[in-house]
Amino acid sequence: MLKLFRTDGETATEIAGSTVALERHLQVLIERNMAIMLRVRFLDSEVSTGTVHAGRIDSLGLDEDGSPVVMEYKRGRDENVINQGLFYMAWLRDHQADFEALVSRKLGAAAIEEVDWTSPRIICVAAAYSRYDRHAVGEIGHRIDLVEYRYFGEELLSLDLVASTAGASSRAGQGSAAAPAGGRRTVAQRLAGTPAEVQTLYKELDGRLLAFGDAHSVELRHYIAYRRSGNFATVKVLSGGLRVFLRLDPKSVPLEPGFTRDVSRIGHHGTGDLEVRIGSAADLDRAMPLLRASFDAVA
Repeated sequence: MLKLFRTDGETATEIAGSTVALERHLQVLIERNMAIMLRVRFLDSEVSTGTVHAGRIDSLGLDEDGSPVVMEYKRGRDENVINQGLFYMAWLRDHQADFEALVSRKLGAAAIEEVDWTSPRIICVAAAYSRYDRHAVGEIGHRIDLVEYRYFGEELLSLDLVASTAGASSRAGQGSAAAPAGGRRTVAQRLAGTPAEVQTLYKELDGRLLAFGDAHSVELRHYIAYRRSGNFATVKVLSGGLRVFLRLDPKSVPLEPGFTRDVSRIGHHGTGDLEVRIGSAADLDRAMPLLRASFDAVA
């Protein structure tokens, strides 16, 4: 449980946390600040699922990777919030054209190209989850984030990511997946077609990134994302090596030609403004301080 204290010299006084009186208040606050709070672009609220599903999705969004997001809120502890999210995710997968039309209306027609259906997400926001909830999301096989909220006084709101699962999408290097619609190859298939040295290098990078701690990876259309509360590294697989994009300010890093590059003004797949090129085990060793710094920067 997250605790907050007010300090005065050597004295600490705990600030009591509370929940909202009305669920709608929490929903409106997060919808208005979704990009800052959750790195998700807000699309619409109270979305009707028609007569068959006969429900309303609290919020729809598009995350930093272009993954569609279903959001559900509960002011207290409610075991049904996860089930509701799964119910609406089934609707969303059957109504991809409707979702993309919404993206076009809200973000512009060009934004449709960003939408990646490889691994849609469910984000649940509630006051608390049971240990059964936290365990269940790892068994369900969908990409789900459980976020606990707490108010401290009138001006402080905490959002604590207490569980996050990558779902059942294939991991690069762990077997090939069927090609998605349109004949595009998955990241796993592209990796399988690279030289053995690149495959070995990726497996080593993967192990080191996950060894940092509370992180998991998600295979998306163009890259593998390594996440905490947001992406701290995104990895592209090329025949000659790996490109890693980190959430670091390029101005804070001494750039080395052929190794690190500022891509803040260059269009690229992957999140992060610093590109690191890894073509050998020596490059990976040299990149470790940067990888760790990006991990630490994404709490």
